[in-house]
Amino acid sequence: MAEKVRKVELAISLVLRIGVVVSVVIIAAGLVLTFTHHADYLPLRGPVSYTTLTSTSTPFPHSFAALWHSIALGEGQGIILLGVLTLILTPVLRVAVGVLSFVYEKDAPMALVTLLVLALLVGSFFLAGA
Repeated sequence: MAEKVRKVELAISLVLRIGVVVSVVIIAAGLVLTFTHHADYLPLRGPVSYTTLTSTSTPFPHSFAALWHSIALGEGQGIILLGVLTLILTPVLRVAVGVLSFVYEKDAPMALVTLLVLALLVGSFFLAGA
């Protein structure tokens, strides 16, 4: 039994580590693209203000279709957003691995509770968008 628990803990740890590393790499790539395409953002002083870069009037993908279009165009903002979404979805994937781990350990009550938590997490994403 202790060996099963160790395997589960390693799997969960691996999911979290990979999720964070992948999201950081994606965000870094997006930042590089942003500053490559917009070299005027690099200086700390000058005509470009960082408040205009992050203002609500700045075009930004607000839907999955706009996100995929932005990524297809190689826009840094879209790639950064993909990295942020990857980071947000990492703990959700961790809960999904938790469900599988409790099934693997044959712990039906905890698998059901964790499945309920996963359903609430996924549902909250859809409710937040409404």
